[in-house]
Amino acid sequence: MRATTIHAPFDMRVEDVPDPVVQDPTDVVVRVLRACVCGSDLWAYRGESARQPGQRIGHEFLGIVEAAGSEVTGFTAGDLVVAPFVWSDGTCDYCAEGLQTSCPRGGFWGSVGSDGGQGEAVRVPFADGTLVKLPADAASDDRLLTALLALSDVMGTGHHAALGAGVRAGSTVAVVGDGAVGLCGVLAAKRLGAERIIALGRHTARTDIARRFGATDVVAERGEAAEAAVRELTGGQGAHAVIEAVGTEQSMRTAVAISRDGGSIGYVGVPHGSGTGLDLSVMFDRNIALRGGVAPVRAYIPELLPDVLDGTIDPSPVFDLTVGLEGVPGGYKAMDERTALKVLVKP
Repeated sequence: MRATTIHAPFDMRVEDVPDPVVQDPTDVVVRVLRACVCGSDLWAYRGESARQPGQRIGHEFLGIVEAAGSEVTGFTAGDLVVAPFVWSDGTCDYCAEGLQTSCPRGGFWGSVGSDGGQGEAVRVPFADGTLVKLPADAASDDRLLTALLALSDVMGTGHHAALGAGVRAGSTVAVVGDGAVGLCGVLAAKRLGAERIIALGRHTARTDIARRFGATDVVAERGEAAEAAVRELTGGQGAHAVIEAVGTEQSMRTAVAISRDGGSIGYVGVPHGSGTGLDLSVMFDRNIALRGGVAPVRAYIPELLPDVLDGTIDPSPVFDLTVGLEGVPGGYKAMDERTALKVLVKP
């Protein structure tokens, strides 16, 4: 089969690789119908996170089950399924607590020795604990299929950030970051009942989506100017809840500065570059809470799925460029150059 591999910074290739097969009785093989490129994939693309030459890549996909191991009870050939960005056994204490990202037997797609989502097919370990079945008729609805793909990562990650930030009905929320996760954070905050949502972003095409998703205000400034703008919009107090969806020192400083005293920050931006630069004394004095991390999207899919199916939420607009599998290297280039927000892959 064909799959995307990474060989060096900026060197993405689509190559022939061995077809995946059922290796363990709890495995299934999924033929990929939709995949995508994640902003976090760019850290490998840019050489900021290490990869072995030829390593697979991609952690967001949905598709059709083609084969199932003898111990798989929840899926059979022909089922339409979505995969969260990590696999998990579904039986350990962490899985029972809804923290599948800490499953001792779990792992990330594209890690050494595993298949990546940006390919024609994927071997899925622990299928019963990992996959979520989708309605079969969704396979014929292109827009819905794209919206459902967002459940594999960005929609659940935005939801995780909103929960970590303590978004509640009537609250004021500020979202730092205009990437796909930040935009899904806007959508999640709206779904949870936020009254005012302030999106921080400078790219009109992205802030237009933010407004479509429920943002009431847009702040285009950065740094101290952005902090002042949010303070002005909130009567000098700041936001009850802040979603940090970038992962840099500057973005976290901004998140702290625009938080209301007694507020909370939900952080899901993958840390990169310099340190967080957090001044704990400031957070202590102002009673600012910090919660977030790797989103256990497998725990959130059952909650979010009905709202995607009935159209209550539609994250599909975050995908603004579609490529075939052979076009994936160009998709990385487009996202790296910020000419694309999030690339949809149709193998």
